[in-house]
Amino acid sequence: MVFVLVLIVVLALLAGVHRYLWRRLIGDTTRKGGLARRAGTVAAFLLPLLTLGAFVSSRAGVPFPVQQVLAWPGYLWLAALLYLTLALLAGEAVRPLLLRALARRTTAAHPGPGEDAARTTAAHPGPAEEDATPAERTRAEGDATRTSAAADATSGGRAGQATGTTAAGTPAAGAALTRTDDVPAPGTPAQSLTERSRRLFVARAVGGAAALAGLGTVGYGTYGVLRGPRVKRVTVPLAGLPRSAHRFRIAVVSDIHLGPILGRAHTRRIVDTINATDPDLVAVVGDLVDGSVADLGSAAEPLARLRARHGSYFVTGNHEYFSGAAQWVDHVRELGLHPLENARVEIAGFDLAGVNDVAGESEGQGPDFARALGDRDRSRASVLLAHQPVVIDDAVEYGVGLQLSGHTHGGQLWPGNLVAELANPTVAGLERYGDTQLYVSRGAGAWGPPVRVGAPSDITVVELASPQA
Repeated sequence: MVFVLVLIVVLALLAGVHRYLWRRLIGDTTRKGGLARRAGTVAAFLLPLLTLGAFVSSRAGVPFPVQQVLAWPGYLWLAALLYLTLALLAGEAVRPLLLRALARRTTAAHPGPGEDAARTTAAHPGPAEEDATPAERTRAEGDATRTSAAADATSGGRAGQATGTTAAGTPAAGAALTRTDDVPAPGTPAQSLTERSRRLFVARAVGGAAALAGLGTVGYGTYGVLRGPRVKRVTVPLAGLPRSAHRFRIAVVSDIHLGPILGRAHTRRIVDTINATDPDLVAVVGDLVDGSVADLGSAAEPLARLRARHGSYFVTGNHEYFSGAAQWVDHVRELGLHPLENARVEIAGFDLAGVNDVAGESEGQGPDFARALGDRDRSRASVLLAHQPVVIDDAVEYGVGLQLSGHTHGGQLWPGNLVAELANPTVAGLERYGDTQLYVSRGAGAWGPPVRVGAPSDITVVELASPQA
């Protein structure tokens, strides 16, 4: 019942956001019945359906080629929806300022008849005025003021006769009830047209700027993902690490997210980037895939080319348990990686342990810290591979020196980092919890939209430092 209510709220919110976007980008900027409005209306209905299809198809067992067709437009529109909405909301603050500025400009460009005469006289004085003394000019200005007042009174009387009233405001007998001047009164169709023109101009200006900003942000964020992750380097002092292991390099990669969008070419870029760092050890800390071995096994095959002096290790993430974790553990083992399923190995003077992701608890395969770390010598340095940062309290309890995690994507889409901070102790980077240090990678791929904004993808080379060195 709770799930149904949440689903209804989410769908209602999406419908409201799409209605808002349609109004600002289509309804306010296009002609009713025109081709642009019809095309925009069709897109406003079709794009959210593609997004829904992209999410549902992967869970409903839809053939993988169909998932690939739906994924690109469906997921990209989700990112575009976010940034178009943010840009339009920012534009709401600018809209009234532009309207007021245009209204003032229109008033200045089209003043009333009396103002025109006064401005002409002030700007172009007659010959007599130019040669007059200051006293004569003062008298002349007074005469001009009295003349102007008399002309206004006469004009008022004429207007009153034209509209059936005297200068005193009483009806004039037999007067015609029509206007004889050419100046439109407030509220006439001519002024309404000017107001509509201003509003249309502002709507198109704000809408165009929002579209440029929103779609430009999505385009740049997509380029960042497809370009591949960049290398970060972090030095971590590790208690108990022998001098012989000083400057031991671990290439940490998480959240590769092979799926209907990111495939074999994405894996090759990551493998080439890791091998170029010449690591001592490679740690793949979960969320390798979003799909079955049958669909994505070939996309993961470049992992067999990973090169590290002490090998490559793998732990499961939550998405492996959506995709057949047991089959993927077997597959990565065939590719030459060493799965650490609640297990520990000794490497170069320190303990390397790995625990299953907490999502495995639904299958009875959750993290088991006692099995992985319970009987070890705590005087030795230790490094733990665990997909989610939330298990840091267990790592502290078992005396782990350094935990390497992923899962958060650094928020992936700003302001998603604010949401990620609510659910994770650390969103990205290195922090200390008691005697345990936690490093969280932003990940090398992307989930859902292949877009990153404010959270660039990374592969981190963690260099261990010995206190004895």
